[in-house]
Amino acid sequence: MQIFRRLVFAFVFVFMVAAPISAQDKRPEQLRMMTQPELDILKVLLQQERDWNRGDLDAFATGYKHAPDILFMGSNFVRGYEAMLTNYHKSYPTRETMGQLTFSDLDPKILDGSYAIITGTFHLERAKKFGGSAEGAFSLVLEKTDAGWKIILDHTT
Repeated sequence: MQIFRRLVFAFVFVFMVAAPISAQDKRPEQLRMMTQPELDILKVLLQQERDWNRGDLDAFATGYKHAPDILFMGSNFVRGYEAMLTNYHKSYPTRETMGQLTFSDLDPKILDGSYAIITGTFHLERAKKFGGSAEGAFSLVLEKTDAGWKIILDHTT
């Protein structure tokens, strides 16, 4: 019986020591509390992820400011909301070419009451015959508008 108690004690002790160490292994952005504006920015990207995965590019694009001076920088430069949306429709003409989008490592930072940035990574899972999977990093600049936070500059690699 004492062996059992010692084993239980040892297990509990190891668990109590290992739990804080495991928390130290987490990246800082996983541990910090976010402000409401930062959470609102995360909601924009999470909604974009849902819209994309439903195959709705027009809904996905509502995360961007509907303005002629927004800028998308990827393999080329695209300026303006309409040009950006046209480029998305040209690059992803079918649900299969859109694949399944996942954002991760999202780290929003408020610059002031009107502007913020968010960095992160994306993974696009799709069949090889529809372009194959893709992944990369991005940084976005968002502007606080009457309609909420909207992307005004998108740099995706």
